[in-house]
Formats: sequence, structure tokens, C-alpha cells
Amino acid sequence: MQKKQSMAQNENPYAYTVLQNLKDAGCTDEMAEMFMALQDSGDGEQQRRLLSGHRKHLLEKLHRNQRRIDCLDYLIYQMETKKEE
Repeated sequence: MQKKQSMAQNENPYAYTVLQNLKDAGCTDEMAEMFMALQDSGDGEQQRRLLSGHRKHLLEKLHRNQRRIDCLDYLIYQMETKKEE
């Protein structure tokens, strides 16, 4: 696997970097393949839509988790306040 990855990196370093970035951003293999196909067809607008959609999904997930953290913080605060009484 490592040898195959090194060969791919040497053949097209830009494509390798893009794929690694997509992977690091949590994109699925299917999404990455779609992105690269759009790259090959020159459809930058569709690529931006794909990335924007994934970004929106990640941001919604972040906000959902932030609300959960806020709930836990509130409970901890309530417990500490009650403890001091």
C-alpha cells in the first residue's frame, strides 16, 4: 500500500495532495472520486458546490455538538451551585 501511495504521489503530486486534503477533511472515498472526476471534466463550479455541501454538513455537526456541550456545562454549573448552598 505504501509503495502504491508513493507511486501515485510521484505521478501527480497535485492530485495526491488534493486527495489527502479531502480525506483529512472527512470526505468519503466516493466524494473524493466525484471531486476528482469533476476536476478532470473542468467543472470547478460543481466542485465548489460539493465542498460547500460537505462544509455545511460539518458545520451543522459542530453546532449540534456545541449545543450538547452547552447542556453539559449547564448541568455542571447547576451541580456546583447546588453544592455551594
